[in-house]
Amino acid sequence: MSVVSMRKIKDHSYESIRETVRTVVADLGGLSDIIKPGYKVILNPNLVAVPADRLSGGITRWEVVKALAEMVQEEGAEPIIAESSAAGVDTEEVIQKTGYGKLREEGYTVIDLKKEKIKKMKVENGKIVDEITTWEVIADADAIISIPVMKTHDQTEVTLGLKNLKGLIADGQKKLFHTLGVVPGVIDIIQTVKPVLSIIDGTYGQQGLGPIFGETVEMKLIVGSKDIVAGDAVTSAVMGYEVDAPMLTVEAYSRGLGEMNLDKIEVVGETIESVYHRFKRASEVEIPGLPPYTLIFDENACTGCHNTVISSLMDLKNGGYAKYLEDKIIAVGPVKELPPESTPDNTILIGKCTRHLKDKGRWVPGCPPGNVFVVQAIVGDAEEVHRAYSDKDEDSIQ
Repeated sequence: MSVVSMRKIKDHSYESIRETVRTVVADLGGLSDIIKPGYKVILNPNLVAVPADRLSGGITRWEVVKALAEMVQEEGAEPIIAESSAAGVDTEEVIQKTGYGKLREEGYTVIDLKKEKIKKMKVENGKIVDEITTWEVIADADAIISIPVMKTHDQTEVTLGLKNLKGLIADGQKKLFHTLGVVPGVIDIIQTVKPVLSIIDGTYGQQGLGPIFGETVEMKLIVGSKDIVAGDAVTSAVMGYEVDAPMLTVEAYSRGLGEMNLDKIEVVGETIESVYHRFKRASEVEIPGLPPYTLIFDENACTGCHNTVISSLMDLKNGGYAKYLEDKIIAVGPVKELPPESTPDNTILIGKCTRHLKDKGRWVPGCPPGNVFVVQAIVGDAEEVHRAYSDKDEDSIQ
């Protein structure tokens, strides 16, 4: 039976976090079965972008990572803290502004993967790719530990142990996944790099428009599991999701990569009920101050595209592009027909499910598409747009 440990920190000091991480790992049987002397161990935190505050719940705090690095060293192995931030983001800037530079000063190896030598890894029975574009340090590692934050995501509902490992592929492939399919793409990564442990930083989480623009939620929680799917399933339940709601968890479970059924998972420490806190979804975020527009959600529209649209509307407002939304019609999911007032110039068609209508508006391919594609379709040719942490040329991807 898969085991998931959930423990509360006493306070936000390093000493308290360190103690709690050690307790969680002990609950899971320690590290000796997965980390051997001489191993090179990748510790992959979530450093998606520079947050407004490092404790906003947007990035993994260094205290959790350092606690694990110490434990890896005690096993006689070498911890390597490694991450590549979102496409277009300077990972080194995130490292310096969120405290990871101090870990370097203490002697820990902290790597900006975008500066490393690229290496391809073959994906066995992949759904959307035959190989992932990663780096030598990742391909040559003996073990990989995912250290995400407990937060919602504007396209995949949650970003936890599974989604976090998207940071182990290069920017070009990250962006490609938004046209080929984020969910199966991420699980192609998981079944290739085979993480041995997930330790989720739930000291501060983030709800609403994660992964970086959401609202901070203080949970004082550390969650761990050697079954990365089970860890995500239990944490998602704590966040108020039904077990089959997070698409990544379902996809990983369907490929036999872990357990998602709660009655087959042993939860140690806190119970789901004792730490339960329903996180606001991206789709529930209210965005005041937008001009009049029409939003058509087919009843069969998936969560990914639904959340993408809501998040893109926030990007429109934050980027100063909201005026272009006026009188637009946005259709999401397998919509059968459009309203009479629809024209090719005022209609935006979101995702692969609207492909059959692509001659009737501006079609945005993807499953789900990246926000920048949606925003660019709404703005049209009036100006070039890009998200705060996207490449300026991202809209050139077909």
